[in-house]
Amino acid sequence: MIPTHLPERLAMTLWDFSWYVRTGPGEPFEDLDAAFARAVDLGYNAVRICAMPFLLFKSGLDTTALRLGPVGGGYASRVRWYDVEQPTVIDARAHLLDFFRAADRHRVAVIVSSWEYQQSPAFAADPAWHEALEAIDPDQRLTVLGEAQADLVDFLAEHGLAHTVALVEPHNEVQAGHLTAGLPGALDPVIELQSRLEAGIAAFRARHPEVLCAPNYAGVPVGAMRGLPRNATALVFHPYVYGVLDDLVQEFALRGDPADFPQERADAELLRPEAPRFTDWAPPADAGWKLRASIVGRAEIYVHDWCDPVKVDRWLYERYGAHRIAMARELRDWIDVAADHAARLGVPLLFGEGWVGYTPRDCRFEEGPVGAQICRDAVAHSVRVGAWGSIVCSNAAPQHAMWADADLQRECNAMLREG
Repeated sequence: MIPTHLPERLAMTLWDFSWYVRTGPGEPFEDLDAAFARAVDLGYNAVRICAMPFLLFKSGLDTTALRLGPVGGGYASRVRWYDVEQPTVIDARAHLLDFFRAADRHRVAVIVSSWEYQQSPAFAADPAWHEALEAIDPDQRLTVLGEAQADLVDFLAEHGLAHTVALVEPHNEVQAGHLTAGLPGALDPVIELQSRLEAGIAAFRARHPEVLCAPNYAGVPVGAMRGLPRNATALVFHPYVYGVLDDLVQEFALRGDPADFPQERADAELLRPEAPRFTDWAPPADAGWKLRASIVGRAEIYVHDWCDPVKVDRWLYERYGAHRIAMARELRDWIDVAADHAARLGVPLLFGEGWVGYTPRDCRFEEGPVGAQICRDAVAHSVRVGAWGSIVCSNAAPQHAMWADADLQRECNAMLREG
């Protein structure tokens, strides 16, 4: 059941870890109150974030002067979510309180998650956060995260802010990061993670049974839904359908063996004339730990950093027609499957991210007419299946270009909130 103090429906915007790594001069979250005010103006009533729970409550590190900034050396400077421009120093607990106080002032609910086993520590100035995460036994990581999230809710309660929390996720996209370390690898990781995730949820619920606690999955794992945790009190999925974007990923080996990267073809079809050769391009020599703290491979970063965005958009548009029907069907089917399992478990359903996929920062495929219609269709499906919460698009956030498309966001958020 949805607690009565929370909105009947959540129109969410995805602020991930950007809300604390991008606080420097001229960055999107330099002024938290302004960011919240703009979100409310666009029709949002909920924000989903990495609340850095492990760092703040289980790492044992001093976070009163947490140094954050770019990966370094221009690496990933044109990659969505990674394009941090300014170094900054924050008192992390104080900044967390500032965030939740601002959310409370603007009457915005917060979905609390963690990206710490995927990306967040890569933006720290030193490896201490990453090393503290790595030191946790893989079998215990989700339990420790559940306990850290419970500590976070306690901390908010001490300051009269616990009511701002809509639900808690032990971690973002549990099957797509370092939480799978040590698993046998014989079955889908969703299935193999079930006991670990149930332990994490149990650790949180033992202390805060009044707060909804949801697993969070990349995609909708339709072949492994039997692996959903049986003690979840909500479900969160990310229906990135990819389709034509999968062609880009596969044909250019963006997530494969770097030795398979087709340089000449990429030069002709995707890259700017001044792009270095992939074999000559490398992250800063001292950034090895930052790469381990992240999950995006070098070939994908290289193409996103050095692509000509017009070429990439044209590449996607030229091939979209062959995928259009399949992408539409997959989006509908995934949303239907997710809703069916939420109904089976009797819990609220949310779509925390989606809809096409991880496009280069300066591309506009998802922000353009095709992507915008996919957003409308996905929101309509979310409303049709009775989802408690959904997004306009992962790219509809202050750190992305879609934030400027006020009409699309207001239209979609009105659908979400009015049902």
